[in-house]
Amino acid sequence: MATPQEIGVRIEMRRKEMQLTLSDIASLVGVAESTVQRYEKGRIENIKLPVIEAIANALQVNPAWLVYKTDDPKPLTSKTYSKIPVLGTIPAGIPMEAIEDIIDYEEIPEAMCNGGKEYFGLLVKGDSMYPEYLDGDTVIVQKTPCCESGDVCVVYVNGYDATLKTVKLGEDGSLTIQPRNPEYPPRTFTPEEIENLPVSIAGVVVELRRKIKK
Repeated sequence: MATPQEIGVRIEMRRKEMQLTLSDIASLVGVAESTVQRYEKGRIENIKLPVIEAIANALQVNPAWLVYKTDDPKPLTSKTYSKIPVLGTIPAGIPMEAIEDIIDYEEIPEAMCNGGKEYFGLLVKGDSMYPEYLDGDTVIVQKTPCCESGDVCVVYVNGYDATLKTVKLGEDGSLTIQPRNPEYPPRTFTPEEIENLPVSIAGVVVELRRKIKK
């Protein structure tokens, strides 16, 4: 099993080969630049499989090469993909499969769906998550009602359409949704508010996809 330091060496080596900056990889993967730096320095113990996949896609290498399961960095050409819908809005209370606001489709590796995992795409609107997430970006989201503190999530608040924010979980059971753009204030909900408004997680962002505008 490769150590975080070994994985970081290959990430950094390949990034420099492609003459990409930390910021370039951060934008493609959908994480902060400092997070990419921590990956390269081996300071994150457990990198989630979807993140490994996203980094490999950004670096145009086989994910297995990043984790030292192969010495061949060439991407797999026989990989199969699944199509997932990209949604413009996600109204609360409506099952995902019943939402009609499908504006596009994206492909993800079928391996990401192992274990019954489900995904959807969401069109980013507004600038509350600027500069990491821009208006018009597409985020790939794993459907789950749970998250870890610091995850970027699709969150339902008070029954409105889902919003994209960083989620911070408090030791007292509170939940804070934090925009990346400092011009927007964070909002903290008590356990009572989470229960009564309600506030809930629709999914966790695992990848950012950005189309280059010509």
